[in-house]
Amino acid sequence: MSDSSKTRKIFQKVSSSPTLPVSEQKESRFDVAALFDGPVGQKEAIAPSALDEKLRQAYFWIVNHAIISPFYDIEYNDDPPTTFSIGDRKTEFTLPTAQSYSSFVLMPLLNLAVRRRCLFVGGPGRGKTASAILMGVLAGYSLTEIRRAIQHGQPEMTVTDLLGNPIPSDLMNAKTMDEVRIAWRRWLGMRVKIIDEYNRIPTRTQSALLTVLADNYAEVLDQIYECPEAAWYLTANDDAGGGTYQVIEALQDRIDIVVHALHFNTRFIGDLLLRIEAGISPEKMVPDSIIFSEEELNTMNSQIMGIRIAPDLMRRLEFFASHFEFFESAGEQLEYKTKDNVKLAGMDLSNLMSEETGRDLVKDLGSQTRNGLSVRAIMTCLVFGKAIAYFRGQSEVTFEDFRQMLPFVLHDKLAQNSESPFFEAENHSIYRVDHIGWIRKLFDLSSKEFDRLGLHKDDPVARFRQEFDQGLDGLSEKETLSRLSAIEQTIDETVKSRKLYGHLFDDLLKLKYLHQRYTNYLNWLRWSQKQ
Repeated sequence: MSDSSKTRKIFQKVSSSPTLPVSEQKESRFDVAALFDGPVGQKEAIAPSALDEKLRQAYFWIVNHAIISPFYDIEYNDDPPTTFSIGDRKTEFTLPTAQSYSSFVLMPLLNLAVRRRCLFVGGPGRGKTASAILMGVLAGYSLTEIRRAIQHGQPEMTVTDLLGNPIPSDLMNAKTMDEVRIAWRRWLGMRVKIIDEYNRIPTRTQSALLTVLADNYAEVLDQIYECPEAAWYLTANDDAGGGTYQVIEALQDRIDIVVHALHFNTRFIGDLLLRIEAGISPEKMVPDSIIFSEEELNTMNSQIMGIRIAPDLMRRLEFFASHFEFFESAGEQLEYKTKDNVKLAGMDLSNLMSEETGRDLVKDLGSQTRNGLSVRAIMTCLVFGKAIAYFRGQSEVTFEDFRQMLPFVLHDKLAQNSESPFFEAENHSIYRVDHIGWIRKLFDLSSKEFDRLGLHKDDPVARFRQEFDQGLDGLSEKETLSRLSAIEQTIDETVKSRKLYGHLFDDLLKLKYLHQRYTNYLNWLRWSQKQ
């Protein structure tokens, strides 16, 4: 066998199963349809553990043979890791003790599994488009199909270039626009969509792209093309949304995760030489055993959504998300004291921040951002938390799963306020540049504050919510009045004892909501007793 043939055989090797021997078997999620499947349906069903193992095999094939990415920046530990302090800044260099991952490979792969929108950022020639192409091949498309379907951003791109053209004969003969057929672009019907250098697309064409990306349909001359659910991959050479054209805010907001294409480690130049000499292109060598069918992708997505998030962990995520929107100088009524209100008024947040008094702006995590989190961003955090837990063979999301995922989901969602006093503290200036590290630090600080406040042991608002969730049916007037009184007492204690921070802002509004629900119920109850 020639050296070239041996090399090609190596590139076709898939990691042996199980790739994660310590992973636990996930519990099957009950589906009423299973009652009617019978023996045939049982044979054809895909085992819950089979697809997560296949997903891991795909990951390891990519990092071992396809993309040279020796960066294990998503770190997990079973035991305390060995750490080293290096450089003038005393950077902590960690050797993880559990299976850890390269974000440049793992995040796009999880994006394929949950059918979301991934943006690659980094300089030219760092493998952004190559990684996106691999995702298309893993989804079952041929290399030719994928390459022809890539939409290359350019300043002259029109809406019809992107979506499709009206058929000329129809334009000549049609009596109404409804009779004009459109020759739609084939990429619209694919389950993997790639937009290369999306920040070079003209603004008007970006608006048309937004409709496809956000709402899954394309429109030309009042004709509609319904697109299938798809995993999106967009690339840009910088991280600021710039380029030939500024990316419109609505389009940026639809990006779910941002992945950095890191530098090439020169200790791996020998691997490049091996590929050159053997004439190997990894995207042409993808083993059949790690290619997913449409059914498998659909099943895997469903299984991911079934991963559990424990209430205690949800509470920590709630607490983290609560820090950022509140801005005391933004309005007179409590509901309007938000950074979004400042933005809508066209005011400068930095100038208004100088009026903020009384709070410790180093301690206040909200002072580090210029905005809060949207509903879409929070939902994406939940989805990718589930996705990485599934990938790791777990039946439940862990604290560390969120800690590792949040920086990639919130990378472009949290706009940093670099003027915050936090960044003036020792060794904190680096977070002005490193947004991944900054968001992870935010989550750590939030969790530390959560523990300091003892909310994991005693959370009055959570108790009120659990009490309310039991329902109002049959609740007596006496009990209703008692609950109203308890809510008012808690509010009184909250506003007397502490400065107002973001998490208290959300707590107070939740208490007001509960108070109003009980008030409405009390009024109805008294009315019904008179009838």
